[in-house]
Amino acid sequence: MENVSIVPVRGLTTEFLMEMRVELNLQIIGDTPNGHRRVYHITGGTALGPDFKGEILPGGGDWFIVRPDGVGLLDVRATVKTDDDALIYVTYRGILYNTPALEARLIAGETVRWDEYYFRVAPFFETASEKYAYLNHTLAIGVGEADFAGVSYSVYRVI
Repeated sequence: MENVSIVPVRGLTTEFLMEMRVELNLQIIGDTPNGHRRVYHITGGTALGPDFKGEILPGGGDWFIVRPDGVGLLDVRATVKTDDDALIYVTYRGILYNTPALEARLIAGETVRWDEYYFRVAPFFETASEKYAYLNHTLAIGVGEADFAGVSYSVYRVI
């Protein structure tokens, strides 16, 4: 993105919410009328923040599609179990855009730095826990980084 100016937005700041690491298994559906479909099954992971520590439970997934223009669209659902046994449902949409050369590096097992491509997510949370109820009215954004075994996200709460 050349000649992009960063513009402060009135009243918009962020604070660190958590670091997520999601371990995945890949299922390739292939080229469909909507694009190249892959399903990433979540096998585990961690969610660590200043207010909680948790594990990402197996069973969620990302119904990922790469459009014909090369843009990857994420559609993720996952459950976090905190160390004090609260369950937090997490869903997010996102965009992963890189070049074929970067995609080849990822598939080859190389870690590609987060600033070499565009990988952004917008998580939403649901929980019945009173302790974590603030997440039910939190708008969050995240920056992703992928490697062969999974993805990592730095997630921030929009204030």
